[in-house]
Parts: sequence; C-alpha cells; structure tokens
Amino acid sequence: MAKVTINSFDDFAVFIGKEIGASEYLKITQKQVNQFADATLDHQWIHTDETRAVIESPFKKTIAHGYLTLSLVPYLWGQIVEVNNIKMLVNYGIDGLKFNQPVVVDSEVCLRVKLNAITNLRGITKAELNAVMEIKDNPKPAFSASIILLYHFV
Repeated sequence: MAKVTINSFDDFAVFIGKEIGASEYLKITQKQVNQFADATLDHQWIHTDETRAVIESPFKKTIAHGYLTLSLVPYLWGQIVEVNNIKMLVNYGIDGLKFNQPVVVDSEVCLRVKLNAITNLRGITKAELNAVMEIKDNPKPAFSASIILLYHFV
C-alpha cells in the first residue's frame, strides 16, 4: 500500500471526514510485551507469565499491555502517511480512548485512521484523527481514540 503524502495544511484538509488509510499488520510478540513490561515496570502476570496465563487467563495466553498497543500508533501512522515540510510534530492529546478488546500475544494488529477535523492555529496544523487499532480476524478493535497531533509546517 502506498503512503499518502502530505506537504501542507491543504493536503491534510482534503481528507476531512474520510479515511486516510490503514497500516500493514504487525505481529505482537511475547518479547515485545516483556520489553514493554521492563520499560514501564508493569510486570502483571497476565502480560508476562506464559505458564500461568495458560492455566488462569480467560484468553489462555498472555496479552499485550493496552498502552503497548497505543504506543505503536506513531510507528503504524508512519506507514500510512509521509508528512513533509515540517519542522516539528507534537503529540497534543488523546480523547475518548477505549480499550475494547485485549490483544493476545502472537496476534496481528493494524491501525486504521480517518481525519475527523483539522484546524489552522496561527500556522500550526491541529489534526484530529479517528484511530482504530484492528486485530486480525477479530471483529472488535483493540482500541479506538481521537489522536490529536500538531504539525508545525515550514
């Protein structure tokens, strides 16, 4: 899938109310989950103890941290768009974040993004993106949220 190229506010604006695109699928591994647990000091057994998860978890496997899936947004967003002519990008906020479905280790996820709104704030582009993290072969998404980014175009 080819990336969408965005060079300016006007290039973003054509997508208002439309889907911009979807990323490729990415497999969530136990190694990623363990590294995230180490980085965040969140070693809850449901994420890191594979043996216990088989016995006690309703999913029969470990699951990714919700915030791990959320932290993949910049990487997956970068597969969807190539934004040029910027001197800075700022993560401004997240509205309405809902973790809808656990991501079982070895599942594959992709990000699907629609542009909800765009605002010109005295030369800074505020993009409000409807972001949905889909899980392959699962009707329910891992999460949905409005991701708000500020692009400082040159």
